[in-house]
Amino acid sequence: MGIFQDWNANKRNFKGRFVLVLFRMAVAVKKNKILLVFLFPYLIFYRFCVEWVLGIEITWNVSIGKNCGLYHGQGTVINPGTRIGSDCIIRQNTTIGSKGDGAPPVIGNFVDIGANSCIIGSIHIGDHVVIGAGSIVVKDVESNSVVAGNPAKLLKRTL
Repeated sequence: MGIFQDWNANKRNFKGRFVLVLFRMAVAVKKNKILLVFLFPYLIFYRFCVEWVLGIEITWNVSIGKNCGLYHGQGTVINPGTRIGSDCIIRQNTTIGSKGDGAPPVIGNFVDIGANSCIIGSIHIGDHVVIGAGSIVVKDVESNSVVAGNPAKLLKRTL
């Protein structure tokens, strides 16, 4: 897995490509103690550029699988420790976080997260799930589901 593993998932989306390449580089620097010694200033650059300038909070302590699509990105917040599977789409103004001291969410593969959604708590989102725009997800979601609303409710099964 390289720093360009999300390139094809963000075709015609320069901002998504830019942020995810910077993210993958920050993860590589953080994981390699030798690189960390020499490239620590890169982590400061990453936080400044991505968080302060672009308004996207994705720390290097987030685990994101390959082929992640980051559409628009503005206002996106993903808590440290969150695990996101492969081939997921994350849209603008999405919050993925924990409740207080609880564990952050675990999101499966092929999950499409709509704009302005909140996924909060120590929950599990299965594979092949669509989360509608503006949804507040506070309970586990089974694989092959479409959910929406506040709180999010099952609209249909897609199997």
